[in-house]
Amino acid sequence: MQLRLNSGWLALVFLAGVFSLLYLWFTLFPGRAVPEAGYYFSAEQVNQGRQYNMSLRLVYICSFLVEVSFLLWLVLSSRVVDLARWVQRATGDSYWGGLLLFFLIIWLSLQFLSVPFNLYSGYFLQHQWGFSTQTFGAWWVDYFKSAGLGLFLSIVGVVLLFWAINRWPGTWWLACAAFVSLWFVIQTFFWPVVIAPLFNRFTPSKDPAVLSMVHELSEKARLPVSQVLIMDASRRTTKANAYFAGLGRTKRIVLYDTLLADYPLDEVKAVVAHEMAHWNRGHIIRGLALGILGNFFLWGILFVLLRSSVTQFTRYPPHVLALILLFFLLASFAGTPLQNYFSRGMEVEADQVAVSLTGDVPAALRLQVDLAARNLSDVAPSAFMHWFSYSHPSALNRIKLIQHAGDDSLSSNLSR
Repeated sequence: MQLRLNSGWLALVFLAGVFSLLYLWFTLFPGRAVPEAGYYFSAEQVNQGRQYNMSLRLVYICSFLVEVSFLLWLVLSSRVVDLARWVQRATGDSYWGGLLLFFLIIWLSLQFLSVPFNLYSGYFLQHQWGFSTQTFGAWWVDYFKSAGLGLFLSIVGVVLLFWAINRWPGTWWLACAAFVSLWFVIQTFFWPVVIAPLFNRFTPSKDPAVLSMVHELSEKARLPVSQVLIMDASRRTTKANAYFAGLGRTKRIVLYDTLLADYPLDEVKAVVAHEMAHWNRGHIIRGLALGILGNFFLWGILFVLLRSSVTQFTRYPPHVLALILLFFLLASFAGTPLQNYFSRGMEVEADQVAVSLTGDVPAALRLQVDLAARNLSDVAPSAFMHWFSYSHPSALNRIKLIQHAGDDSLSSNLSR
């Protein structure tokens, strides 16, 4: 089997190719930073943020292009068929044995290609810029934990996928979309209590000032928040951050210990208010709903493309897996701007609600400036880079939006 480049595949490859070239261009030639950046950040901070992020972006796009090139080379040549025949012989013509061996070879090949990029961006580059606190050995422990978990889940997914393809040749995509959607919900529910503790320790905050602040905000937001968890982020990084996760009883706000150690309480309060705002506006549920909708859309497109690329529909050969991996790699990259568009919208809404909860616009502004400066953010990226790759508004945009939200809040209070 060789991939027949019909209009659907050509469009997907072309779109990903155009985005790749634009991403590479605006990484290498970001243009001048807007003058407004100078109101909040020094020229050195702006330049350092750009240099640091340029390195990260180059590693990311090169890694993507290497993986896509490998899969394209595989499916557009006879090598994918040769490999499939070899694994069938090696497993005694066992369909499932050949499928799993074929997947393992492809998975190991992709890991081999990507690990140098991951090692450079996740370890060497972070040490170079003074962010990483990990030893070389600790980085590899994390890598093998993550890779092992990913391999296990991928094997389960591949077996279920091909079982569905062979059992329901005309409607398998609906079964796969439904299963993956269910997995989204299960993952969201259990990730904070099952997966996250494999990599970090989480302890309830016992700081009376933090507890009092959380209680105050939870009453204003009308959210029952019994505790805020502190994550031992300092074992890996000096960067500060926070996030919200979970559903139902696993719902939680997590603060990096570096945030509590390095930032004043009013800025921590702004962070907690922002995370509570995500709960208040139901962003986890909204994100899940959007993810499920997009998931059905992608599986439907894959079904159409495979029907036009593979002549056998009742028992798909193992090498079809290479096509499926290529599709999701291209589609996830090409769909990045859409995902980030929805994410930025929720982040803007959370910032606005957070300001209304704290009533402290100066603290929210200082938080954005401090986070951007200490984490070496690209505070004023090019328009394309912001549109394509930013899940949060850039620091400068967030500052402007928070100021606007504060002005609206002040006008509303004065009009009463």
